[in-house]
Amino acid sequence: MKKPSTRAALSFSGALALVVTLAGTAGAAEAQDAREGERYVSLGDSMASGPLIPDITGPVACGRSTHNYAHELARTLGAADHRDVTCSGASSKHMTEPQKLSVAGVPAGEAPPQFDALSKDTTLVTLTIGGNDAGLVGVAQDCFQLDPNGKKCQDEFTEGGVDTVARRVDEFAPKLGAVLDGIRERAPQARVLVTGYGDYVKPGGCWPSVPVLPSDADWLQGNVNRLNRVVSEQAAAHGATYVDVFTPSKGHDACAAPKEKWVEGFVPTDLAAPLHPNRRGEENYARIIHEQLKAPLTARTGGE
Repeated sequence: MKKPSTRAALSFSGALALVVTLAGTAGAAEAQDAREGERYVSLGDSMASGPLIPDITGPVACGRSTHNYAHELARTLGAADHRDVTCSGASSKHMTEPQKLSVAGVPAGEAPPQFDALSKDTTLVTLTIGGNDAGLVGVAQDCFQLDPNGKKCQDEFTEGGVDTVARRVDEFAPKLGAVLDGIRERAPQARVLVTGYGDYVKPGGCWPSVPVLPSDADWLQGNVNRLNRVVSEQAAAHGATYVDVFTPSKGHDACAAPKEKWVEGFVPTDLAAPLHPNRRGEENYARIIHEQLKAPLTARTGGE
């Protein structure tokens, strides 16, 4: 049999490469179209809204930033539509009930139920909720202690040997389950991603930089981690995807150097609310969520 000429072989190789390139380009275009077609709704509390991070959008009392994780994610995705209804102070009940707003104690109207933003056309939902149900920020504020020999604040939240904060965290579980079922009912086609909460203070704390006693620092973060477990379990039980932001945020807590921290302490070193994520944190949360979105569908949904 006559061997094909070198020129013919090269021509065939070139044609094959062209076909592969065109196929790859078409596939990339289809992926781009799908990505840009997202109809995205972001729900949640102040960890998601980004209070005091420039620039403000929506009701001032909600502390909603154009650089919160939802806006950063929407830009990365090139979403066709993005409805951000995250709001500082929101708890699970504000998914279905209006939220009364105030600025410095002065009434500032109401935010409608966050579920009002959902529709049958919604294709993507992110949710961060639970911190206010458990009252974690208020508890952390009560733990402010300038006296290294002062009383442990966790003692104030113990009744009959029961950790009342941990009890509130556990009581949040069925509330979150109901929220996730409500999202599925209103947006049946949507991918639902539920974030946990980050690493706020390193083991043992860093008193007086973050003025919380070492044992209280561990107790506070322990209850944040307890809340993360509740969120993870409920996400798995209700067909949503849990997004772990705690693990990648280790070393970026409020004790870290200003350019390394993702969350602020009692006295912020960046434009952000005390005890909340800064812009660097929100950007990284968006990156982490985006990486989860790129994972195979079975990994996102636990195989369901």
